[in-house]
Amino acid sequence: MKYVDEFRDGALAKIIAANIARAADPRRQYHFMEFCGGHTHAISRYGVTDLLPDNVHMIHGPGCPVCVLPIGRIENAIQLAQTPDVILCTYGDMLRVPASHGMSLLKTKAAGADIRMVYSSLDALRIAGENPHKEVVFLAIGFETTTPPTAVAILQAQALGLANFSVFCNHVLTPSAISHILQSPEIRTLGRIRLDGFIGPAHVSTIIGSQPYEYFSEEFQKPVVIAGFEPLDVMQAILMLIQQINARRAEVENEFTRAVSRHGNRKAQQLVAQVFELRRTFEWRGLGWVPYSALQIKTTFADFDAEKRFKIAPLAIPDNKACECGAILRGVKHPRDCKIFGTACTPDNPIGSCMVSSEGACAAYYRYGRFTESRSTTTQQ
Repeated sequence: MKYVDEFRDGALAKIIAANIARAADPRRQYHFMEFCGGHTHAISRYGVTDLLPDNVHMIHGPGCPVCVLPIGRIENAIQLAQTPDVILCTYGDMLRVPASHGMSLLKTKAAGADIRMVYSSLDALRIAGENPHKEVVFLAIGFETTTPPTAVAILQAQALGLANFSVFCNHVLTPSAISHILQSPEIRTLGRIRLDGFIGPAHVSTIIGSQPYEYFSEEFQKPVVIAGFEPLDVMQAILMLIQQINARRAEVENEFTRAVSRHGNRKAQQLVAQVFELRRTFEWRGLGWVPYSALQIKTTFADFDAEKRFKIAPLAIPDNKACECGAILRGVKHPRDCKIFGTACTPDNPIGSCMVSSEGACAAYYRYGRFTESRSTTTQQ
């Protein structure tokens, strides 16, 4: 893509909005979940919901990797950083995520721990090369988008013989999370959330392609439209979902054809398969323990696995009782339903993970939507 302006054109937005209004059947309600935090950000920033008919509802999903990491794993990272002669490398948006007792990686750094913000896994690899007498641990997080670079870092560490480099792996998988949401009691048993379709992730899909979503579109009869992160991408995806539902179809469609194919990036997939394998289960913030929803480092590369090297024990730590992040990540509640949203919990003083990352639902709504009255995206029946 050479330009961005063409995907933010106001005149085109009005045309798509008019098409959505014509397509939306006034006799029914449409409930769509944008899984990815990038879409949540775009919807809030560009006021997409203000262009939709009253019977089209957007529900925020758990697609923010910073938001879904449970407190126990953050506490593990803090303990690693406090270990003598350890340098912990992490992405910047992880530094301020609240852990237990009001701590965070940023506060741990202020207390003297050697924690360094990096922009890529290769930055951590470079730091390991520059500090041969220190143990350098890379805190790896993210969905399928950021997993291949972590695989590359481990392979390069092995090739370079960097025995002081290891990875604390927290990579999670998108399709497993969507399936888990669709099988949750809120949807299947309690009927508290109505979901008619999904806007599929953009960057994730450049890696895995559109094929992995076909299973749950068939199994659960929910249409999926993969969309880019620009406002016109999102609006076109909403129109495509409405058209599928009106035609009683449940298929995977690709709006983001300029970057996503059915089979994805085969080279990146091969790198991931070479270094990682499925975990039997992994805890997600808001979703709980989700089977086969995350990756771990293969035993072939055990020398670079921080969990094995430092014998990291799993920790189960509950969220702050006042925080509604868990319900927001599941789509049960909207940020404005949280009593501490915008008061005790702000981007400058986050109580929950949804307020930390720019892709978090609370941070997006705080920045762009809190001054306007939007209709609720909570779909409790």
